[in-house]
Amino acid sequence: MVKNASSEDGKVNKSQAVRDFLVRYPKADSKAIIAGLGEKGVKVSPTMVYYVRSKLKQASRRAKRERVAESSRQSSARNPVELVLRVKDLAREVGGIRHLKQLVDLLAE
Repeated sequence: MVKNASSEDGKVNKSQAVRDFLVRYPKADSKAIIAGLGEKGVKVSPTMVYYVRSKLKQASRRAKRERVAESSRQSSARNPVELVLRVKDLAREVGGIRHLKQLVDLLAE
């Protein structure tokens, strides 16, 4: 659970402040983030900015992996061995793997 930008005792959550700044200015570099937050009275180190950015990128990569895994689970080829066997049967029908490859190459053009 993400904490609010300011807690009960008046302290600012610096990580959340960096995340909020990145939402408003996604192309901002670290120096701009430090300067922008410094104007608001929040002192953050470059290390904190790099750390928060890396965690955001890590979360987006994880989400992308989960989306790809979900789409592959929903695809028609649930069993890769079965798919390979069907391709081999198709190759036998068209006269061998070389002819199948030629057909695929023609379709790709």
